[in-house]
Amino acid sequence: MSKEPVFPSVQSPEVVSSFVKACRNLVGDRVSTSPEDRMRAGKDWWPRAWLWDPLGKIPSLPDVVVWPEDTEEVAALVRLASQHQIPITPRGGGSGVLGGAVPVRGGVVLDLTRMCRIRTLDEESLLVTVEAGILGMALEEELNRQGFTCRHIPQSLALSTVGGWIAARSIGEFSTKYGPIEEMIAGLEVVLPWGEIWQSRVAPRTATGPRLVDLFVGAEGTLGIVTAATLRIHRLPATQRMRSFTFPDLTRGIAAVREMVQRGVLPAVCRLYDELEAGYRFSSVLRERGPLLLLLFEGDDRLALAEESVGTSICLDQGGHDVGEGPVQHWLQTRFDISEVEALLNQGAVLDTVEVAATYSRILPLYDAIMEAIRGVPGTAVAFGHFSHFYPDGACLYVSLAGFPGEDREGYYQRCWEAAMGACLATGGTISHHHGIGLQKAPWLDQELGGGMEILRRVKGALDPHGLFNPGKLGL
Repeated sequence: MSKEPVFPSVQSPEVVSSFVKACRNLVGDRVSTSPEDRMRAGKDWWPRAWLWDPLGKIPSLPDVVVWPEDTEEVAALVRLASQHQIPITPRGGGSGVLGGAVPVRGGVVLDLTRMCRIRTLDEESLLVTVEAGILGMALEEELNRQGFTCRHIPQSLALSTVGGWIAARSIGEFSTKYGPIEEMIAGLEVVLPWGEIWQSRVAPRTATGPRLVDLFVGAEGTLGIVTAATLRIHRLPATQRMRSFTFPDLTRGIAAVREMVQRGVLPAVCRLYDELEAGYRFSSVLRERGPLLLLLFEGDDRLALAEESVGTSICLDQGGHDVGEGPVQHWLQTRFDISEVEALLNQGAVLDTVEVAATYSRILPLYDAIMEAIRGVPGTAVAFGHFSHFYPDGACLYVSLAGFPGEDREGYYQRCWEAAMGACLATGGTISHHHGIGLQKAPWLDQELGGGMEILRRVKGALDPHGLFNPGKLGL
C-alpha cells in the first residue's frame, strides 16, 4: 500500500520532470521514479520510523533515485541538481539509526552502492583506496583474502558502506587498539557542492594548514559527497588471546580498563557490561553475577601475550575474577545477531540505543544519570548498558532500552530521548560518540556546540549557500 511521507517533497513537478530528463540523458536507465525505489530510498534504520510504519507513514519520499557508477558521474549529477535547485541526499547502505539518510525535502537520492570497487592496494605502505559505496563486509573479506584487514568492524558491517562510515564518523568494535574511522583515513576524494572533484594528497601527516579532510568526516554529506577514500590497513593478526572478568562493581571494572589503556595496554576488543546486560546477554556461558569485562588481545604472538599478562594482573588487582575466554567466544559468535530486536518489535516494544561518551571523571555519573532518567520514563521495561571504545581519557557508554508504553508509542520514544540527552548534557558528556547526529539528535546539537554551531552554519553557508546537500542534518 502507498504510505504518506512525514517529510514531503517541496519540489515542483515541472522542475523534477526536467531534472529527471537531464539525469536520464546523463546516466541512462540508472534513474528511477518508481514508488518502490523511492520508498526504499526514503528511509534508513532510524527506529522512529518503525513507529510510523503501522500508521501508514514513511519518513520521506524522494522525487527520484539515481545510481552513479563513478566520481565523474556524481560531479555531473551535482551540477545538474545545482542548475535545477534540487536537494541531494547521498546514500550508502542505509544502515544509519538517526535518520541521517532521510531526504527531508525530497529531491534526488544519489545511491552510491554501485561505486564499490577497490582501486588500489599498496601493500608496502599498508594503504587501500576504495570507492565510497563498497560494503564493509565486502572490503574486509577481500582484504582478508590477501592477508590484510581494515579492522573497522561495526555491528552494521554487512550493511554499511565506507562512505557511510566517514559521513557518520563511525567506529568499530576493535577500536580500542585500532582507533576510529577518522584515524584510518589517509586521504579522501570528494565532490563539492559546486560540482568540482577535490582529492587530498595522501601522506602519513601534513602541516599544510587545517586538515581539510576533517571537514567531511562526520559531516553527513552536508558539505560534500565522499566518493572514495584511502584507508590505513593492517596485516592480519598472528594470534588472538581472550580473557574475561567479573567485577564486584562498575567502579572497579572502569578502574581496571583505565589503568590498562593509560599504561599502553590496548586490547582490540574491550567491553564492560553492567550486571543487568551481562546477565541478559551471557546467561548461557556465565554463572556469576556482576559487571563483565571482555578482553581480546591480538597481533604479534609475544606482544599479545605480554598485553594479556599485564591486563590480567591489572584486573585481578582491581578485584576481578577470571571467568575464562567463554564469554568472549560467545560474543564473537553472536555480535551480529539482531533476532532479539525483531522478536521484541513483534511483541509491540519500542526499542532504541543511545551512545554517548565522557571522560573517566564523568563516565560513571553519566551512566547513573542516564539510567535513572530513562528508567523514570513511564512505560520503560528495561534499560541497561555497556562501556566500549576506551581511550586514555574516557570511554563510550552504549545504552539499550525497551518499553511498552501502550498507545502513545512515539510520545514515549521522544520522552526517552529527551531524558537521555538532558542527562548527558547535564553531566558533561557528548551526545554522540559514533552514530552521528542525523535528525534524531539534531535538537540537542546547539546545546553541545554552543558558539560552535554558528561556525558550522557559516561553513555550510560558504560551501553550500543554497542548502542543497543533505538538508536538515546536523541541525542545519
